[in-house]
Amino acid sequence: MTASPRRVAIIQARMSSSRFPGKVLAPLSGMPMIVFMLERVRRAHLVDHVVVATSNDSSDDPLAEELAARGIACFRGDLHDVLDRFVQCARAAHADHVVRLTGDCPLMDADLVDRALAELAVGDADYVSNVAPPTYPDGLDVECFTMAALERAWQEARLPSEREHVTPYLRSGAPGIRVRNWSGMADCSALRWTVDHEDDLAHVAALVQACCREPGKSTPAGFDRFDLYRAIEQGSLGAGAAHFRNEGLLKSLAAES
Repeated sequence: MTASPRRVAIIQARMSSSRFPGKVLAPLSGMPMIVFMLERVRRAHLVDHVVVATSNDSSDDPLAEELAARGIACFRGDLHDVLDRFVQCARAAHADHVVRLTGDCPLMDADLVDRALAELAVGDADYVSNVAPPTYPDGLDVECFTMAALERAWQEARLPSEREHVTPYLRSGAPGIRVRNWSGMADCSALRWTVDHEDDLAHVAALVQACCREPGKSTPAGFDRFDLYRAIEQGSLGAGAAHFRNEGLLKSLAAES
């Protein structure tokens, strides 16, 4: 009988964001944003282990200390070579299948994490995501890949953008890496639920507050993306601040070109 793969969700996070320093510890609904996100990710049924991958730079000491105080698993690695940090973290966690999440997505939906792992388990792809092209709100991006694919990217990726942003090599069309994307029922990619700027956090906080007014939905894990959609439809919250999607990746690619 074949053993089930060990499925690990890795949330990358750091304090030294150029656009919004310290955002992962910014308060959201009475707790640090990264903790709010973790509470939502932990609802995923198919995940065996959740860990935050931050850097060993002193700037990330406050993050590591906060996580340790709350008993949250934390791995520390290279600040700039995030691909190396991911590989080392996944190795330490004995991962077979890896979910990549970023700490600026506090509204991450556990159902999408399970969907990614289920898609990968089918076995006809080495990398699956809902980002190429995106149809979910910015902030619900999920990528999932085999450990073998991650190891290959770590060995072969050379561009700075590939090392900093972890997965571009896996999507690059490299021979032998099977890639698959799934799409939502409707294109909601114009909605912005990620936090790269302070006005993003204000919008996300307003969404959370709108959902938490409903009975039984007053905790981070008490509502899902459909509750968020309804909050937008029934209120005047709008799509979110007008910022580019994946600004950090776009900046890296522009520097290389």
